[in-house]
Amino acid sequence: MSAACRAPRTAATTRRAAKLTVGAAVAALALTACSSGGTSGGGNNTNFVTNSGGISTVKQGDRHDAPVLAGKDLSGKALSAADYKGKVLVVNVWGSWCAPCRAEAKYFAKVSEQTKDQDVQFIGINTRDPQSDQAIAFEKDYGVTYPSFYDPSGKLLLKFDKGTLNPQGIPNTLVIDRDGKIAARSLQALNDKKLREMIDPVIAEK
Repeated sequence: MSAACRAPRTAATTRRAAKLTVGAAVAALALTACSSGGTSGGGNNTNFVTNSGGISTVKQGDRHDAPVLAGKDLSGKALSAADYKGKVLVVNVWGSWCAPCRAEAKYFAKVSEQTKDQDVQFIGINTRDPQSDQAIAFEKDYGVTYPSFYDPSGKLLLKFDKGTLNPQGIPNTLVIDRDGKIAARSLQALNDKKLREMIDPVIAEK
């Protein structure tokens, strides 16, 4: 396991590492995930079909309901995905200690702003950060303005059907359609082009 993917560190060392590893983080977009070991998600009759770019999609008639996520945000305030019912929901699982998460963060911030007037809502699930201030600093550094659940133990990830996410390796991203069903998935870091490839077809659906 690489140094970038080891256990979370203190807030000070995390912030220093984020600044020192910008080049490494961008290169990490080629990685599939910042993994702590184990196998990647898949199977279990999720109906995902993976294209050559690593993005998996599900036809409208074959989609499964996404779980309704509820908990606390990074500041300790109540947060629920149900508040965004009827919107296309982009769920990104991330950690401030994860180099590929740092690599993709600016793209998620950018695309979230581009699509906010198209009934699209981004929401994060921050995991394995022992202190929320590390995650808050991450969002500030990368200009992320959409909310994230604070889920250090990964409890929210367990709400998803087996094979939908890879809880042992992040980042993971899901696109949930306006009917609350899982439409697309990526188990790797994404740039803005790949992210739009996931989102745009779901936005266009009637």
